[in-house]
Amino acid sequence: MTVLQRILVAVIFVPLILLLLLAAPSIYIPIVISILSMIAVHEVLWSTGFVKNAKLSGYSIVLAGLIPFWVYIGQGMLSALCGLFLYFTLVFITAISSHYTVTMEKMGGAFFFAALIPYFLSSFTRLDTLTGAKYMILTPLIVAFLSDAFALFAGLAFGKHKLAPELSPKKTVEGSVGGVAGAVLAMVVYGLVMQFAFHFQVNYLLLVVYGLLGSAVSQLGDLSFSYIKRQYQLKDFGNILPGHGGVLDRFDSVIFCAPLIEILWRVLPAVQFG
Repeated sequence: MTVLQRILVAVIFVPLILLLLLAAPSIYIPIVISILSMIAVHEVLWSTGFVKNAKLSGYSIVLAGLIPFWVYIGQGMLSALCGLFLYFTLVFITAISSHYTVTMEKMGGAFFFAALIPYFLSSFTRLDTLTGAKYMILTPLIVAFLSDAFALFAGLAFGKHKLAPELSPKKTVEGSVGGVAGAVLAMVVYGLVMQFAFHFQVNYLLLVVYGLLGSAVSQLGDLSFSYIKRQYQLKDFGNILPGHGGVLDRFDSVIFCAPLIEILWRVLPAVQFG
């Protein structure tokens, strides 16, 4: 039933995100990233019980919601300076008045997630500023989601050798290889569409690199957050998406994949847009 739920959610949820990225005005991208980031930070802080102080958690969730807009604004960043100054001021006031229950580890961990998740997901906002943005902005999702889908089906069909049994007992080496193959195939198909439907110049070798590296870091992102879940004996960070868990469970691979794909587009562009 879980596999069926995963497929149904993906069939509905993924096209909606793709449609939003393609058709919506640019301002909607940081809005969506902000909402997803706040939910994800709330999930990881509260499901693990790592931060039990409501004020510290609240400040961190708000910070996660603001970072995508700071990325969108770009130049100047006075708003970011003011926001970070206020955040750390409030955090230390909370810590000082907590009678040592808010430790340095908790402050650091809260800030780590509040900064990491929204800043990495804001690669979509930064990609939206590049030439050909509406075409390339989909690629992190294509790589991450199809890598996950192909890994799932390859693992179910051929999986025999465990990949990281202590972190994710169901993941297999065969599934991992299937995920890489699926991501590479997806990027090649993407290149064919760009070449023959839109008449852009395509470097297929670079697209293969996108698929290989993108799938590798997507799986690393999945395992990284599984590492956190296993420390706290959690199956999922949340339950907002049936069959997938929480927002963080669905986007853990994208959090790692998006910045890498952004770097590749900037340094080694695989498609020459007009």
